[in-house]
Amino acid sequence: MEKAAWGKSFRKYSASWSRWIHIYLSMISFISLLFFAVTGLTLNHTEWFEDMQATFSSKGSIKADWVKPGDSANVAKLEVVEYLRKQHHISGAVGEFAIDDLQCTISFNGPGYTADVFINREDGNYEVSETKTGIWGIMNDLHKGRDAGKGWAWLIDISAVLMVVVSLSGLMMLFFLKKKRLAGTLMIVLGGIAVLLVYWLLVP
Repeated sequence: MEKAAWGKSFRKYSASWSRWIHIYLSMISFISLLFFAVTGLTLNHTEWFEDMQATFSSKGSIKADWVKPGDSANVAKLEVVEYLRKQHHISGAVGEFAIDDLQCTISFNGPGYTADVFINREDGNYEVSETKTGIWGIMNDLHKGRDAGKGWAWLIDISAVLMVVVSLSGLMMLFFLKKKRLAGTLMIVLGGIAVLLVYWLLVP
C-alpha cells in the first residue's frame, strides 16, 4: 500500500509540475518563441524582401596625420572610427580595420547593416559604402545571431533551452492524459516520420 500510495503521489506531483512548467515557461518565452518562428519563415524566403535593400555612398576627408603613410602603428584608429561614426552616423561594430601602405579599409557590421570605408593614406580622402536591408533584414540577422554581440547570443541560447524544456514538459503532460496518450504518441511518431521522409525524399 505504501509503495502504491507513493507511486500515485509521485505521478500526481509530476503531472502538476510538468503542467506548471509548460504553461509558465511558454508564457515567459512566448515573445522569443514567436520571434524565432516568424523569422525562421522569413529566412526561408529572403527573396520576399530583396527590394528593401538599399546602398548608399558618400565621400569625405579626415586629418591626413591620422593615417599618414609609414608604420601601421601611426594610424589613429580610435579617432578615425569615432570621426566616421559622427560624420556619417555609422552603426555596427568594427569588424575589420585593415592597413596597408596606401590605404586603410574599415568594415562595420551589425544586424541588417554593413558599411565599408576606404581611406587614402596619402591625403586622408575616403569613400563610404553603406548597405541597409530593412527591418526584415535586421530580424533575419538577429535570428542567426549575425553581428549581434554576445548579449544577443546568450538570448538565443536561453530561448533554445526554453524551447527544449517547453517541448519536453508538454510531452510529459501527454503521458499523464490516459485518454489522449495513444493518439498523442501516434501524432509524435507520424510527425517524426514526416520529417525523415522529407529529408530522405526531397533534400538533394
